[in-house]
Formats: sequence, structure tokens, C-alpha cells
Amino acid sequence: MPELPDITIYCEALARRVVGRVLQHVVIANPFVLRSVAPPLSEFAGTTVTGIERLGKRLVLEFEDERFLVIHLMIAGRLRWLAPGKKPPGRISLAHFEFDNGTVVLTEAGSKRRASLTAVDGRGHLLEIDRGGLDVFASTDAQLIARLRSENHTLKRSLTDPRMLDGIGNSYSDEILHAARMSPLALTSKLTDDDYARLISATRRTLTTWTERLRDEVGEGWP
Repeated sequence: MPELPDITIYCEALARRVVGRVLQHVVIANPFVLRSVAPPLSEFAGTTVTGIERLGKRLVLEFEDERFLVIHLMIAGRLRWLAPGKKPPGRISLAHFEFDNGTVVLTEAGSKRRASLTAVDGRGHLLEIDRGGLDVFASTDAQLIARLRSENHTLKRSLTDPRMLDGIGNSYSDEILHAARMSPLALTSKLTDDDYARLISATRRTLTTWTERLRDEVGEGWP
């Protein structure tokens, strides 16, 4: 499942291509991908993308008048960028978003459809989707320690709990724990202040390293 570094790279790639552009059409290729009907997708057509942001492991396209399209890639969902006139892949396409300079296609491999698209009206309703996990880069050490100590779980569970920390899943939690030289089974209630300092440092360092590595691999291209 794409996690914080991967979603960050998607956000940057989307921002380069669609911020300031007018969405011409949204085409739903698989009806199960759409998780809301208010506001209707037809109301997004003809409006401008004003920003791209990350909400946990979700991608958020912001439009005029505080309307949002929220994409959750889940395990096998991916985004593709197609040049104008290129046809989206048939079987794996769930939805595509047409702009004058190209098309963003939401695809999902495999037989099960877990990826989702949610239309949201108003930032207040957008925040209702947020699971509440802390952003490790926007939060202080004290805030992160307090959150992790608020419930007694294993480190692996706490790192991947979206109510605890924001955007970390199985893959990067393993990288973080390896970098911190800590057991995934260690209990959060048993960690010392020094343990937490090492964990938080390893978390920020690992996520930064992987984000920069992915950014170098992608360049001005597409993930």
C-alpha cells in the first residue's frame, strides 16, 4: 500500500500537472469506486484544481469553493498520467479525470476492488475523513511521545495505527524499526525517553530518505 513517501511523490506529480487546470470530465469506469454522491461529480466539471494535499494515505484534489475529490489507493490502486488522446487501460481502470493537458487514471490490479473515490463538499466534511494521526514532521517530539504513550500497544501496531501517526504502514514501519534498532514487539508503555528520541529520529530520517529517493527516481516524471 502506498504510504507517506509514495503519496507525497504522487502529490508533487499531480501538482505539477493539474493545479490551475480546469477539470473537463470525470469518468467512472467501475461504479464501486465511488463512495459518495454529494456533491455529484458533474458539479466538478468545469472547475479549477486549486491545490493537492495528502490526508493520511489519501490523495486530495482541492477545487474551487472548497470542494474536494479524495482518492484512497488502498493496496493495489495506482495513478497513471496519460497524454492527451491516449486511451485509459480497459480492465483495470476505475476512474479517470480529463484535463486539457492530459488524463489522470485511477487503476487497480487484481480481482478485488478496494480503492475509492469520495467527493466532499467543505473542509469541515473533509476533516471528518481524517483518522487523526499526527504528522511526524509537523508535530513536536513531546506531542508524538504523548500520543504513542496514550495507549499501550506494540511499536509495530502503534506506528501503523492511523489514529496514532499519519501515513505510516507496514513497509515503512519495518524500515523505521530497523533503523531505530528496536523490536516491533516492544510495548510503548515500556519505552524510555531515550528510546522515544531514537524512535522519532529514525522515523523522520527514514521517511525523509525514502521520499528523497523516490523523488530522485521520478524526477519530473510520474511515479
